[in-house]
This record gives sequence, structure tokens and C-alpha cells, in this order.
Amino acid sequence: MKEGQSPAQSALRSELLAAAEEWRPELHRYCARLMGSVIEGEDVVQDALTSALIAIDEKQQDVRTLRAWLFRVAHNRALDLLRSRALRATEPIDAADEVADDTIEDPVERLMLQQAIGSAVSRFTELPVAQRSVIILKDVLDEPLADIAALLDLTIDSVKAHLSRGRARLREINASAAADEPVAAKPVSEALARYVSLFNGRDWDGLRALLADDVKLHQSSYPVRVGSADVGRFFSIYATIEGLWLVPAWLGGREVVAVFSTRTSVAPDYFMWLEWLDGRISFIRDYRHVSYVIDDAELILAPPTGRQDAERPSD
Repeated sequence: MKEGQSPAQSALRSELLAAAEEWRPELHRYCARLMGSVIEGEDVVQDALTSALIAIDEKQQDVRTLRAWLFRVAHNRALDLLRSRALRATEPIDAADEVADDTIEDPVERLMLQQAIGSAVSRFTELPVAQRSVIILKDVLDEPLADIAALLDLTIDSVKAHLSRGRARLREINASAAADEPVAAKPVSEALARYVSLFNGRDWDGLRALLADDVKLHQSSYPVRVGSADVGRFFSIYATIEGLWLVPAWLGGREVVAVFSTRTSVAPDYFMWLEWLDGRISFIRDYRHVSYVIDDAELILAPPTGRQDAERPSD
């Protein structure tokens, strides 16, 4: 029990933590598309869960309405970030018209749903925020119209209008993207190539030597590790896991590391993101404990090079 909590609050907190594990993947699917990034989407999810715990600790939230409330917290947090980066579209969230009847089930309707689910996460940012939110909630998460209206403070008719417009625009975006040239992998930076080489060679001391004195390690809802001594234990844990194989990759223009469960695995299980300062690692974000993040990640793997990668099949 957390210090200062009543048994009822402690039980509520435990219930939230258990429920959050079930809700996290769909919450991430929403936030990742809203932000246009699986990494930023997970940041929003973590912020929302932290806010939920604070609200429960302060007796501000009823767990019976927690799922809807949690989506609202995540939605508002994402909008705050979008505003701060000047990414939010200018269309008012309640200024929709030309209501479409989306109650008709037909092959065209089902095709729209399939297109939304199959659309790349980054493409959703080309939609105005209102359309983006409605499309994700309806066509990706299959939320009822009434629940969407309640979450976004819209009328059901406005939700239908945003849905109709958003679907049409998303079809245009997907058609345009299909005509683009495939994105090619970029050259791997020397720093990341060394990290991958040391990890695949199980040179844990060599990896620890790359850590900056004030390096930080973030792993989902686990406490942040700070300092080379504490973060160095991260590699001690990995030393006990057999078979893992790392490959340099790119995600939305960001250099990351794809982690495969074995050297011959076809697809990565999760990824890591590292930041460097003066040739040393200053930050590690490890997504091992939230592997759902990779489900929507548009990773571009570096092509196999040299003997070390020769046995891993190219994708």
C-alpha cells in the first residue's frame, strides 16, 4: 500500500494498474495515430496513466468510468502537444456538416474500415484533428458513435460528418502514398553500428563504457534509471537473455535499433531508441515491456552487411 493511502484507494490503484495493462495497446493505437508517431504515442499513454494514478490518489476519479476518462486524458494531452508544436489543423472540432449515414453496412463501408486500419500511422497527421480522432476511434478501435461524441464533446451528427470527410481524405492520402517511391534505408551511423556490434558480440563491458555519466534509461512504467552505474545493470539483465539479435533501423527518420528474439527471426519483437552526446550514450528508451508499440511502427531495417549479419534473413 502506498504511504498515506486508505485500503480503498490502494485497491482502486491496483485495479487501475491491472486494467491499464489490458487497455494500453488500444490506447496506444489511438495516441500513436493522433500524434503520427508510435514513440510520441507511447509518451502520451504514459502521461495519461500517470495522471490517472494521481487522480485516484487524490480521490478524483471513479474507476467505473475510468476507461472513457483515460481516453479523454490521453486525447487532451495529445492535443496539448500538437498545439505546442503548431501541428493542430485550423478546422474547429465542432464545425462539421454534410452528415453522412454510416449505419449502412455494405462492402464499401467495410473497405473504408480496412483502409483505416491498414493506413500508416504517420498519414493520420495529414487529417484535421477532429477527423483524425473520429476516424481512429470508429474505424481503428470500433468505438460506438455515442461514445465518440461524448469523448470529443460533439454531437452524433458532427461525428458522422467528420467520419465521412475523414474517410474520403484518408483514401486520397493512401492513394497518393501508394504512388510514392519506397523509402530507402540510410547509412548507419558509426555510433549506432558500434552499439549493435558490441551487443551482438555480447561485449557488455564494452557497452557500459559507452554510457555517459548521467545517462538515463526509460522502460515503460518502470522507474527511470539514472547514471552509468545504475543503467549499466540494464546490460546485466540482457546478458541473461539468450539469442537476441540487434539490427540498425529507421523509424520516421529517427535512427533506432530493431530487436529480434533470435538471429534468424523474420520480424523484430520490439525496438530501442538511443541518444548520443559527445560520442557517448546519454539516453536509452527500451520498448521491451511494451512490445505492442512495434505493431504500428513503420521500421526500415538496414540491409545485412558483413559476416555478422549474414545469417539473419533480410525482410
